[in-house]
Amino acid sequence: MGLLSTIFSKIFPASHPANATSDNATTVGAAPVGISETSAAAPASSTVPTAAVAPVDIEAVLTAMAREQGVQLNWRTSIVDLMKLLGMDSSLQARKQLAQELHFTGDSSDSATMNIWLHHEVMNKVAANGGKVPADMTA
Repeated sequence: MGLLSTIFSKIFPASHPANATSDNATTVGAAPVGISETSAAAPASSTVPTAAVAPVDIEAVLTAMAREQGVQLNWRTSIVDLMKLLGMDSSLQARKQLAQELHFTGDSSDSATMNIWLHHEVMNKVAANGGKVPADMTA
């Protein structure tokens, strides 16, 4: 399981289509991961397209997690804090691994730039897979 899959499994309910495959790093069009453009249009499928599933309010989920854990983290803008909130390893090595998984083409030794890109890319992937993400977090 990749790091993005781990993020999805911690944010989305287990039955959500975003958790349908172990390779959630790629989306095809607006269909959830694991559904090609051809199969997304097919009427008989064991995976429900994202449009048929109520979007998951990511802000509400993460705010509730922070409240339950009693932590104050800047998960809205920080990939490090987002990973900490989700109980994941947020070390530079883990973030470089996530960057590689998501095909970051920049300089991974420039951690500030990589971190900003990672946060936006993770939020974009969450949004593309059925998460309702505030617009300021997907820019």
